[in-house]
Amino acid sequence: MNKSFLGSSIVNQFVCKLLFVCFILSNFYCHSQNNPTKLSISFSESKLKSALDSIESKTNYRFYYLENWFGDKTITKDFNNESIEEILKELCKNTQVNFYFFDDKKVIFTQNGIIYNELPTGFFIEVDNKDTISITSTKRISPPVFYAENKIQNKTILETVRIGKSDTNTAAQFFVLQGQVRIKKTGEPIPDLSIVSKDRGIGTVTNAEGNYSIRLPVGQNILKTSSMGIKGTERQVLIFNNGTLDFELEESLEMLEEVVVEADAAKNVEEAITGTTQIASEESKNIPLVLGERDILQVAKALPGISSAGEGATGFNVRGGKTDQNLILLDDAVIYNPSHFFGIFQALNPFTTKGVEIFKGNIPAEYGGRLSSVFDIETKDGNLDKFSGEASVGPVTANLALEIPLTKEKSSLVFGARGAYSDWILKSLDEESLNNSTASFYDGIIKYNNKVNESNDVRATGYFSRDAFSITSDSIYNYRNRGFSVRWDHKFNDRNTGSLILANSQYKFNIDYDGESNNDFRLGYSIDETEIKLKFNYFLNNKHTFSYGIASKLYGVNPGFIYPEGNESAIQSLSIAKEKALESALFVSDEFKITDKLMVDVGLRYSFFAALGKSEQRIYEDGVPRNEGSIIDTVQYGSNEIIKTYGGPELRASARYFLKPDLSLKASFNNGYQFIHTLSNNTTVSPIDTWKLSDTNIKPQRGNQYSLGLYQNLKENIYELSLEGYFKTSKDVLDFKTGAQILLNETIETEVLQGEGKSYGIELLLRKNKGRLNGWLAYTYSRSLIKFDSEFSEERINNGEFFPSNYDKPHDISLITNYKFTRRYSISANFVYQTGRPITYPIGTYQFNNAEYVYYSDRNEFRIPDYYRLDLGVNIEGNHKIKKFAHSFWTISVYNVLGRNNPYSVFFVTEDGGVKALQSSIFSIPIPSITYNFKF
Repeated sequence: MNKSFLGSSIVNQFVCKLLFVCFILSNFYCHSQNNPTKLSISFSESKLKSALDSIESKTNYRFYYLENWFGDKTITKDFNNESIEEILKELCKNTQVNFYFFDDKKVIFTQNGIIYNELPTGFFIEVDNKDTISITSTKRISPPVFYAENKIQNKTILETVRIGKSDTNTAAQFFVLQGQVRIKKTGEPIPDLSIVSKDRGIGTVTNAEGNYSIRLPVGQNILKTSSMGIKGTERQVLIFNNGTLDFELEESLEMLEEVVVEADAAKNVEEAITGTTQIASEESKNIPLVLGERDILQVAKALPGISSAGEGATGFNVRGGKTDQNLILLDDAVIYNPSHFFGIFQALNPFTTKGVEIFKGNIPAEYGGRLSSVFDIETKDGNLDKFSGEASVGPVTANLALEIPLTKEKSSLVFGARGAYSDWILKSLDEESLNNSTASFYDGIIKYNNKVNESNDVRATGYFSRDAFSITSDSIYNYRNRGFSVRWDHKFNDRNTGSLILANSQYKFNIDYDGESNNDFRLGYSIDETEIKLKFNYFLNNKHTFSYGIASKLYGVNPGFIYPEGNESAIQSLSIAKEKALESALFVSDEFKITDKLMVDVGLRYSFFAALGKSEQRIYEDGVPRNEGSIIDTVQYGSNEIIKTYGGPELRASARYFLKPDLSLKASFNNGYQFIHTLSNNTTVSPIDTWKLSDTNIKPQRGNQYSLGLYQNLKENIYELSLEGYFKTSKDVLDFKTGAQILLNETIETEVLQGEGKSYGIELLLRKNKGRLNGWLAYTYSRSLIKFDSEFSEERINNGEFFPSNYDKPHDISLITNYKFTRRYSISANFVYQTGRPITYPIGTYQFNNAEYVYYSDRNEFRIPDYYRLDLGVNIEGNHKIKKFAHSFWTISVYNVLGRNNPYSVFFVTEDGGVKALQSSIFSIPIPSITYNFKF
C-alpha cells in the first residue's frame, strides 16, 4: 500500500473527528450568543463572588468557578442595561480569570487559560503528493498552555505560580515577567541576584533596588534563584501573559567563606557599561588593614585604576584624575570628606554600610558634576523581623550598629555610632611634630525604612561626622560632614517605577588659635548643597529599558572668614563674600539589546549651571597677566541675579559584544562638565582644602573618556579576568602659581592657572571568587599628565609642556589573598607596590644681591622612592551554633610587616651651608592590632 496514501487517510480521519467536535462547540457558542440578556445592576465595594451571586439571583445564568480565584478583589460600578458578557468582562478585568458561555445559560470560568471554541487557523498541516509538508501562515491566537501538575524535580514538588491570563487578541509567544526580590525577614531588597529559567536557558539579574525583568516564553518555566548568602529556590511558573512575581527569600545560615562575595559572577561579562565595580561591606572583613579597622574605601584602592597620593592621604585619584573629580554619595547625599584621622580611617560605619558601586568608565546619565568617577555608597535597611546588632572593639576605635524593627515586616530603624580613642597612636608615630598632638573623631548614622505597601517604599538617612585634632599646643582644627536624604520609591505598574529624592549635605572646618601672643583667632569655611531629583525607569520590552529624569541642586559656599578671639587680639576681621549657584540637569538613557550578542547603553545628559548673586565680580584687562594690578572694573550683582551660565550636552555611550558566551568585548565614550573645584596647594587632600564654584573668571572643568576592554569568566565563574584600557582628556583643570595664597584670598582667580590634562592606562584584574584560596591580583599601568601654557611666563609651568601630575604613578600592583583552613580559621595577606609620586627638587644655588637662593628643577621632574607594603592577618570566628546570644569574630593583624619606611613627603633644609633632603613617614614600623567583633 502507498505510504503517502496511508498517511493522508489517517490525517483526514483525525481532521474529520476534530471538525465534528468544533462544530458541536460552535453550536453551543452560537446558541449562547443568541441570548444576550441585558441587566442593570450596581456594585459598591462588592467582592467579586458577591457580585456574581447577585447576577445569578437576578438572571437565569449559572456560574461555575472556584472562590479562591477572585481573592478579596472588589468592584464599584453601575451598569445600565448592559449585556452579561460586558458585565463579566468588567468583573474579570483586573484578575487572572477568563470565562466561557456554555449550554445557553451556563458560564464556565477558567484561571489563566481560555476555553477555545475553534482551533487556530493553520493548526493542521497539508500533505501534498510530493510528501512535502506545508503550513499555512495566517493570524494566530494565543496557544493553550499545557503542563505537568506539581512537576517533580529531584523528588521535590515545586510550587506552581500562574502569571497573567490568556488573551484571544494576542499571538505573542513571549511575555515579560517583572517583580522585586527581598529578604524575607528584613524586607531588604536583594541586588545582583541571578534568576534563570533552567529549561529555557534565559536569565536576568536584579538591580540595586532588587527589581528584575525577564522575557519568558508562553507555558511552563522552571525559575531558579541564586546569590551568595541567600537560600536558592526553584519555582514552576506558568506564563499566560505579562505579569508580576515578587520573591521573599531567606538568608543562608552558612557563614561566608570567601573574601569576595559572589552576588552575580557573570555580571562583569554581561552588562554593557564599562569600568564598574561593586564592593560589599563583607569584603573588608578578612582584609588586613591598618589598626584592624574595616574600610570599604581602602579596599577600593586595591582595585585597578583607583589610588591615592600616598599612605594616609585623603581622597582618590581615579584613572589619573584629581581628587575633586569624584562624586561620593551616601544614600544619595554628597560626602565631601569621607575620611577620619588624616585619611587613615573611612568616615563610614562598616556595620551599617551595605556596599558601594563604583563607576570609573562609563558613568550613567543620572550622575553628573564630576569628571572621573562616582562612588555610590548604600546603607543597610534595618531588620523588619527582630532586634539585632553588631559591634567591635579595636586598639583605636569602637563601633556599634543596631537594627530595630518598628512595625514588624513593615518598618525599621538602623542606628550606627563610632568613636576613637587615638591619642596614644600619635605619640608612636615617627614624626616629632606629631608626638605631642591629639586627635579624636566620631560619626553617627541613622536610617529609617518603611515598606508602605507593595507599590511604595520610603527611606530616610541622617549622617554626621566630626574630627578634632591639634598638631601644636596652640591650635585646634576640626572639620565635620553632615548629610541627610529622603527617598520615595513608587511602582506605578509592572513597567514603570519612579523615585523622588531630596538630599542635603554640608562640609565645614574651623581653626581655633590660642597662642602666647595677641594673635588669637577663629578661622572657618563651609559649603552646603541641597538637591532634588526625580527619576523614572520604564521597561518597554525585552530589548529596551529606559531611565530618565530631572535633577537640580543649590550650592551655598562661605569661602572663609577670620575673627579675632579675645579683646586683646590684633587680628583684623575678614569675611570673603559668599558664593551661590544652581546646577540642574535633564537625563535619559536606554539599555538596548540589539541582538543576543550585542547590547548598547546610550544616555544623554544636559547640564546647566548658573552662578548667582549677591556677588562682586572683577573684570581683568586682556593681553596682560592676571593680577590685582590688571583689574579694570568691578561688577555688582544683586541677590539671586544670574552672574554667569555654563552648560551643554553630555553623552554616555557604551556597548557590549559577546565574542563567546563567557567572553565579551566592551567599548565606551563619555564626556562631562564639572562646575566645582578644590582650592589646594598641597600634594594630598587636606581637611582645610576649600571648594570654589565656577564664575566669570574660573571656568568649569570639561573632560572626555574613551575605554575598550575584554572581560572573561573561566571555569564556571570561579575565575574572573578583565583587561581594560582608557584614554582621557580634560580642559580647564586647576592648578596654582608657586607660592600661591589660597586661604582668605578675595582675588583667588589671580592665583589660579587653568590648563589641560591627559591620562591613559591599562588595567588588569584577575580574581578568584570561590574555594579555600580566593582574592584578586590587580595591576595598573597609567600616566597622568598636565599642561599649563600661556603667552606670559608667570602663568606658564615647565615651558608650557606636559609634565607629570602630583598623582602620576605609572605602576600600581595590589594582591589580596585569603586562605580558609576551616570554617572558623583563615589567614589573609595584602601586598601593595606603587611607583613613587613626582616631586620637585632643589638642584642648585645661585647668588643675587649678595644673597644665596635655591634653584629648583622643573615641576615634578623627580620622584620619591617607590612605595611597597605587606600586611598579614589571622581571622578566628566563634563557633557556628545558631542558638546563641552572639556570634564572635577575632581579627589579629600586622600592618607593614616588613617595616618599610615609605616616605609620605620629602622636604629640604639648609644645613652647614648645604641643602639636605629629609623624608617623613606615617607608619615606618610594623603596626600590630587585635579587634574583637560580635554580632547578635
